[in-house]
Amino acid sequence: MKTICLLLLAMLAVGCSGYNSSMGSSTMSAVGAAQIMSIAPTNATAGGSGFVLTVDGSGFASNSVVYFNNTAMTTMFVSGNQVQASIPAAQIVMAGVKPVYVLTVGGMYNASNQASNMVNFMVN
Repeated sequence: MKTICLLLLAMLAVGCSGYNSSMGSSTMSAVGAAQIMSIAPTNATAGGSGFVLTVDGSGFASNSVVYFNNTAMTTMFVSGNQVQASIPAAQIVMAGVKPVYVLTVGGMYNASNQASNMVNFMVN
């Protein structure tokens, strides 16, 4: 009985998730996943040149990858609180909202992929 209770508690702990809201968008993200607090810049002009996107937050790792408009970008790990991504001009050809999130494969807390909360980048 004690073993069953411990197993159920472990399953509950693994299955829990937290609610995160940042920059006007909200998503569910796994407990222990990276959290985006801010991005810079927050917008660009359609047809403009490529740029470096700085993502500030927490829980980033050397294997974290920034996704811009659901596409993995070349990512540079700066620290556990910052990553930077090279956003090519081809990603901002069309105006619209581009989602940004960070995916850490085999995250710090378990072996599954963990996505951060999502924030919006605006292409005007």
